[in-house]
Amino acid sequence: MGRTRRGAATAALVLLMAAACAGEDAEADGRSMSPVSRGSADDPDAAPSDHPSSEGEHTPELPPTSGAFDYQLGGAYTPSDPIDVVVRDATAEPLKGAYNVCYVNGFQTQPDDAAMWEEHADLLLHDAHGDLVTDPDWDDEYILDPSGSTQRDDILEVLAPVITGCAAVGYDAVEIDNLDTFDRFDRIDENGAMALASAYVDLAHESGLAIAQKNAAEITATAHEELGFDFAVAEECGAYDECAAYTGVYGAHVLQIEYPDSLEDAGMTFADVCALPDRAPLTILRDRDLVAQDADGYRYESC
Repeated sequence: MGRTRRGAATAALVLLMAAACAGEDAEADGRSMSPVSRGSADDPDAAPSDHPSSEGEHTPELPPTSGAFDYQLGGAYTPSDPIDVVVRDATAEPLKGAYNVCYVNGFQTQPDDAAMWEEHADLLLHDAHGDLVTDPDWDDEYILDPSGSTQRDDILEVLAPVITGCAAVGYDAVEIDNLDTFDRFDRIDENGAMALASAYVDLAHESGLAIAQKNAAEITATAHEELGFDFAVAEECGAYDECAAYTGVYGAHVLQIEYPDSLEDAGMTFADVCALPDRAPLTILRDRDLVAQDADGYRYESC
């Protein structure tokens, strides 16, 4: 719940650019470009359990828990005041001097990529009639179907260059959106979704990136302790009374975003959110479309 409109540039172009950048950087510093399946070698469809660090694997740096935070998916900009942590779409460049989190839609498709994904219809969720399923709240987004091991491998083949590309251009972490599709769409196998999530974790860590859980507040303990997510990005946890689910597991390493419309629906003000004992240290209010600072409708407040 609480998802916002993401960046509009096509991922097809991003894939080409990211693959080229990541390939050059990976060759230079020895990073692996290959996605790693978290399923058992004997049973690739099995859900992962423990998530030990690989021998010699670099521990990614987590985002700061104090300072200024911004969420810029609707348009990247350089604020007049310094920013310590920022989340930007994978199509945008990192912000110099900040801890940068790269947004990647890991379980649904981006709106401008429909034609590209339609060519990979076997990787998309179909309903009982064989029609492609879209998100009821975002009818221009198809749902990825990670239920089978071959499907997961092929999804990773498409999206791995985006994640490694984030690392190549200087991002510190990646946010994987829509982890909760298994809970919102009955035809998705939960074990398959967890295996894909864990593969994203491995790929991020191999690329030197920390990785954030996004959505699925009900499985934060599993996401952190078993799948290996390092921190969380929580939209509207104040409005939906879910903040403790994130901060109770990730502690201070939660980036929290609230929106005026959902707070109004909940009968809350942003001041009410800031007074919550279980809110994240870095909590902000943004406009629903996350527009750039000089655009109409821009709004930003912080606790």
